[in-house]
Amino acid sequence: MHHLPDSQHRLHQLEFRLRQELKWLALPAKEWIPARAHQDQAVLDVAIVGAGMLGLVAAAALRNIGVSNIRIFDKAPENREGPWVTSARMETLRTRKEAAGTALGIPALTFRAWFEAQFGETAFDAMHLVPRPMWMDYLIWYRRVLGLPVDNDTEITALSLLDNGLTELTRLRNGQTETFFARRVILATGIDGLGQPALPAIAKTISPARVAHSSDEFDVASLAGKRIAIVGAAASAMDNAAAALEAGAARVDIFIRRPTMPRVDKFTGIGSRGMTYGFLGLPDATKWRYMAEGERFQLPAPRHSVLRVSRHANAHFHFASPVSALAEHGDHIEITTPKGNYEADFIIFATGFSIDFSVRPELRALDPYVKRWADAYTPPADLQNEGLAAMPYLGPGFQFLPRDGAPAAISNIYCFAFPAVMTHGKITSGIPSIGEGATRLAQSLARSIFVEDRDIHLQNFLDYDVPELLGDEWTEADEDFSA
Repeated sequence: MHHLPDSQHRLHQLEFRLRQELKWLALPAKEWIPARAHQDQAVLDVAIVGAGMLGLVAAAALRNIGVSNIRIFDKAPENREGPWVTSARMETLRTRKEAAGTALGIPALTFRAWFEAQFGETAFDAMHLVPRPMWMDYLIWYRRVLGLPVDNDTEITALSLLDNGLTELTRLRNGQTETFFARRVILATGIDGLGQPALPAIAKTISPARVAHSSDEFDVASLAGKRIAIVGAAASAMDNAAAALEAGAARVDIFIRRPTMPRVDKFTGIGSRGMTYGFLGLPDATKWRYMAEGERFQLPAPRHSVLRVSRHANAHFHFASPVSALAEHGDHIEITTPKGNYEADFIIFATGFSIDFSVRPELRALDPYVKRWADAYTPPADLQNEGLAAMPYLGPGFQFLPRDGAPAAISNIYCFAFPAVMTHGKITSGIPSIGEGATRLAQSLARSIFVEDRDIHLQNFLDYDVPELLGDEWTEADEDFSA
């Protein structure tokens, strides 16, 4: 894909257009939250943990409505936030290229506007799906043109709820620990945001050097000439299998416990604005039925992702083949399945993610207080699902809700990450609806802060006495009524 000769000039023109559009929409709105201090330190109105796609869009939505005393923190170096150029191994995004969720209704902020400025409309029409590294380039531009305040190379190591409703955050940066305070905290921590990659117990029976999770960063080039085993059938399994084959793996065996590949993408099939806005209002039993059925069918890998694997003669699909045991024999692994034993040099588990606050130092203190779906709803016996039961049972603005006895301040922390799907639907799991999600989040957060400061706002109202009229705008009528 070739840049247009004047692409840099055209991109500058787009950025000028964006500034115009923001001005026309009177964005961002003026600040309205009273400043606060604690222990002689200025308090942030909002701290956002995670500067990936969701964190950036949440920050932009907050600023649009006048919440601008915010900081975004990410442990990654600048321009390496999220999975796009680190652990993700698909060639393209799975989302349709027209998806405009990041733009928050501002045309010049869309991926399409950014792309066409540099490559032209003809190239956009010809492109099937967005190349994955290009999406990262767009997010880097998005952060720059909006001037979003991100602290990179910064790990949040603890969140502590204070009695006054503030959250104390401990951050580690350049080996230095520092604490600061925020009125609200948004966890925009991605697909593993409330836990970790899920590895089955058998993965721990062999040397860690021979095992990876599909979301791990590792040197794909090191798989050249080796026999690679992949466990799983979802998109990440296909992405990792294809990456290994393209790196020159001698053989790739894909072990799938189901008798056939998942084929039907049920959520995409029924996706609509109705789902985006309506899912939140469904009864718990209906939400559970959607998600449990979705899990039972499993999200299929895109057709092009499977073809990227199957076009290699040294790719082998094994169905009805759950891995029941692993054993290490000198320089290789032996893999046991119901259909036989296989040898491999390295095994990659594409086995999803688990929710477990206790494995995340920054979430450990919150663990006893956060209401889960298991606390709120008991499904029928045939729809039991431990993974869904562990998900947080969120409020209508993505806020955590308290378990019995929990401090009310737990609801000052918001989950704007993948695990929100159980309460809010597929609004935090892809690009098309994240604008609606971020707007819902920002409005709810603003409402809660305004209500919390109601005495200040009421007093400001009572005290306000700047006259609109100065008294020189009229002349009083003569009171002489005589004929």
